Formats: sequence, C-alpha cells, structure tokens
Amino acid sequence: MNVAILGAGRVGGALGRGLAAAGHTVHYALRDPSRPVDPALVHPGATTGGAAEVVARSEVVVLATPWDATSAALASVPDFGGRPLLDVTNPIGPGFALTHGHTDSGGEQVQRWAPTARVVKVFNTTGQENLGAPVLPGGPALMLASGDDPAAVAVALGLARDLGFEAHAFGGLTNARLLEPYAMVWIKLALQYGLGRGFALGVLRR
Repeated sequence: MNVAILGAGRVGGALGRGLAAAGHTVHYALRDPSRPVDPALVHPGATTGGAAEVVARSEVVVLATPWDATSAALASVPDFGGRPLLDVTNPIGPGFALTHGHTDSGGEQVQRWAPTARVVKVFNTTGQENLGAPVLPGGPALMLASGDDPAAVAVALGLARDLGFEAHAFGGLTNARLLEPYAMVWIKLALQYGLGRGFALGVLRR
C-alpha cells in the first residue's frame, strides 16, 4: 500500500520505517521539498515530496504532526479525495493538558479541518519507540482505532497488524474522546511517573 505521512518527525519517521519494513511504500511530506532531506527519512521503500504531491500518489494518509501544526498541515492538502486519514495526533496544549475532551476531541476537530478525508484515530496511544516495533517480551502492544467509516477503520487495523500490534476497532470517531485521554496515561507514566519510554500497554487474557 502507498502511505503518505504528514509530519515527518520522530513519530512519523518511526511509523514510516516500520511500515516500509512491513512491505508498504511510504511517501513523506516535506514542508520545504527544496531543503536537504533528514537522513532518517532516507530508507528503502521511502520517497519524499510536497504534501499535496505525496497525498496524490498515496492510498492512505497518516497525520503525525504536533498538535499546534496540525491545522496548517491539513490546509496544505486542498482535497484528500476520500482517502483514509489516520490521525496520530493528541491535542496537548499548555500545561501538558488536553485542549479537547468530554464533548469533543482532536480527532473530531481533524475531521472538521479535513472534510474530504475519512478520519480514523489510531497510533496515538503509545510512544514512538513502540510504533515501529510493538512486539515486546510480554507480547504485542494494544492499538485501538476509532472512526465512522468501517472501510477506513479496516485499513488502519490492517496497517497496525502489519506493524505487529494487537489491533481492535473501537467504535466511531467520537470515541477519540476516550483514546486521547488514554494516550495521556502512557505519556504520564513514561515522562512523569518513572516508567520511562520502554514499555507499552497491552491486553492480558485468562
């Protein structure tokens, strides 16, 4: 599958390298394609280009921007043409707090900013270390996907499973109101409560 990645930083790069290793072709969107490319984005199965250009040659788009850059990144693509848009962002604002919650979510805001896309909230609930390598000694990390279009959710789940996640559908896009606070559990455990970044949340079965 051809996958465009908007937000070619550490999170987007980790996903891109993992997806390329799983056999997909990754197209990184660059804010300024005339500037030298980050060496981390130069790997087998990867190309680069402007945002509208890489989206046009892709079947699915991954949104991995910092929250404060998300609106501008989406505005750089005039038409997503109904493609699945996998929203990896978390709406974290000043004071390390979510800017949306209870009656709205970042995922729903992304859908309003990108009305020609089919938004799925996914890949936002763990750290970059797990995105390309989600299988830990205790088993695979859990990944949940919420979206209103079943076919778009199926694409997200397929990519998550290709990476190695235990992936499950988790209702409509309004459930991003649950997934974004859930992401804060991982973030706070990793960065504030001493667990560090070398862990993932998963499912245990009896």
